[in-house]
This record gives sequence, C-alpha cells and structure tokens, in this order.
Amino acid sequence: MLRGLTTITYLADDVAAARDWYAEVLGTDAYFAREAGGGLAYAEFRIGDYQHELGIMDRRFAPPQPDGAAGAFAYWAVDDVRGAWERLLELGATAYQEPIERGPGFVTAAVVDPFGNVLGVMENSHYREVLSSLTS
Repeated sequence: MLRGLTTITYLADDVAAARDWYAEVLGTDAYFAREAGGGLAYAEFRIGDYQHELGIMDRRFAPPQPDGAAGAFAYWAVDDVRGAWERLLELGATAYQEPIERGPGFVTAAVVDPFGNVLGVMENSHYREVLSSLTS
C-alpha cells in the first residue's frame, strides 16, 4: 500500500549545476551527495513540511524507460502558485503551463527546469487541511 511521497528524482547531465540551481530555488543546500563516474552523480534535498526528498540524478545512471511508458508529473505544494511560477521563471526555468485554476482550492502551474525536467507547483486545499490537522 502507498503510504506517501518519499523521493522525487529529476535527471540532469550536470548534477552539480542542477544541485546549485535547486539550492537557489529551495533556499537550502543538498544534505546528501554521491560521486560516481568521475563526478557528482546524485544530490538530494529535504524540503517542505514533511521533509520530502528531491533527488537529482546523473542522466547516465537513470533506468531505461520501457517502450510506451508515460512520464510522471509531480506537483509540489506552494502557498502562492503565481508567485512560485514567476520566481522559477526568473531563475531560468521556462514556462510549461501557466497557472490554471482546476477547481475550488486547486491551482496548478508548471515549468521546465534548466535540465529538462517538468517541475509542477500547486495550491492544494487538501494539503493545507491535512497539514492543519497535524499541527492543531
């Protein structure tokens, strides 16, 4: 049974550059790094209310995609989708999907990071309700 998100892993050809970019985006340094193949092969951040993990992996070490496989699309919770989306663009991401209201309490947007990964952000009323119930 699924218990919750543990790690989202993005791929990059230059893990050191991706680590530095995400450190700027997240406002924190990676807490874990692993060298392999003559350079930085993996870096990982703990972020957010639940300390979810964001990993950056050297594309050379990614498992092959099966024929016809669809990619995953992950959204990270934010308090202000438009503000987060604009900041990501200012830091060098490119627009993928402008902020869209999906229904009451749900707004999404997405960018493509400088390393080719889709980074989704979402205002999610359910996330806020769960967080509120855990902190009250």
